[in-house]
Amino acid sequence: MSTGVLEDARRERWRERCGPGISMRKELTEASAMETRPQEGRKGPPPRDVPPVVGLLLSMALMNALLYLCLDRLFISPRRSTEDPTRCPHGHFRMGPMSNCSPWLSCEQLRTEVRQMKRVGEGAVKRVFRMAWVFGDSDPARKMGTSRRPWVERACLSGDQRQDARKTSEVFLSEWKERKVALSRLTRLEVRDDFLHGLRMLKSLQSEHVVTLLGYCEDDNSILTEYHPLGPLSSLEATLNLSKYRSTNTWQHRLQLALGYVAIIDFLHRSPLGTLVMCDSSDLPKTLSQYLLTANFSIVLNDLDALPLVNRSTGALVKCGHRELRGDFVAPEQLWPYGEDVPFHDDLMPAYDEKIDIWKIPDVSSFLLGHVEGSDMVRFHLFDIHKACKSQTPAERPTAQDVLDTYQKVLNLLRDTTTPQTREML
Repeated sequence: MSTGVLEDARRERWRERCGPGISMRKELTEASAMETRPQEGRKGPPPRDVPPVVGLLLSMALMNALLYLCLDRLFISPRRSTEDPTRCPHGHFRMGPMSNCSPWLSCEQLRTEVRQMKRVGEGAVKRVFRMAWVFGDSDPARKMGTSRRPWVERACLSGDQRQDARKTSEVFLSEWKERKVALSRLTRLEVRDDFLHGLRMLKSLQSEHVVTLLGYCEDDNSILTEYHPLGPLSSLEATLNLSKYRSTNTWQHRLQLALGYVAIIDFLHRSPLGTLVMCDSSDLPKTLSQYLLTANFSIVLNDLDALPLVNRSTGALVKCGHRELRGDFVAPEQLWPYGEDVPFHDDLMPAYDEKIDIWKIPDVSSFLLGHVEGSDMVRFHLFDIHKACKSQTPAERPTAQDVLDTYQKVLNLLRDTTTPQTREML
């Protein structure tokens, strides 16, 4: 066999052994070339790798966000209602040593479980009795809805109507389950709308600032509330003169009472129903009669049948009654603005807003502070806010919240001040 034929046979055997590897390398080379072509055609500088520091910072930020969410779940309680969790739910009550909440008493319970005792006074639209709760099985109180319309359209009684109501209304002392309570009953059907309005307000405004509702019966025109033996706020001086209460007759306790009074006004101005105005306040004695003094020397609102609503979104203002008001106790805008030569006419009397309540705060507070040692020092610290309350321009008067904040600051400032130090401050 010739040398050329042997050489051709050797080359053929080499191709058979190495051919697949060469073909694969060729394909890889072509694929690599195809991937590099778009990059070669792309304009601009080549992309840069993200620095490690940036990646680390992003990781830390993500970890912090996750940690915050975990802590928020673990340690921050979910948002709850602004209502006081210690109070009973709507339609229930608790008073004195009671550990559990009970439903409002029904008509049947008022008739069978409440024992009337004796007459203790009179009311403007209803009569009140003092009674006892007899043990026995009873049905729970019936739930009743409320409508906002009567509150918006509510108009105060005229002076003559109120005097007629006083002549026929009565107040009695009663008992329920060996606890003293107050039973109120309507005596004149002509003022039943006012009675029902007061009941609606009492049900809707239940809070620490309002007397506790225990039950009601519209069929019998009766309302059962907690009884406060110290009586209306107008009896404060007589109460503090009793030997058992003389230790509380200090400027500290009296300032607390004034603060409680302003807190009630603030509650009415920012109530769940809207901005309510305390219309039963034509003079100081009338104003004080609307509140009760509790056994722990706090104040609760007791009369809620004259709380008209101010609605600024609709421009609705209020007028307290239909007769002419006089004197320095009422706000200037409540006085007849057209002079003595023009006879008073209710249709010509301008309406007003809740700032009439602010005007009266200094006079009520002065009564509550009394003339005990240290009270003049308190008046000195309250001078500026009381001066603002007496502004002739209603819009320039502070809000009830402003007054309340100032009272609280003064109380905190003077809380630990002794009587000798008080004299030195002045």
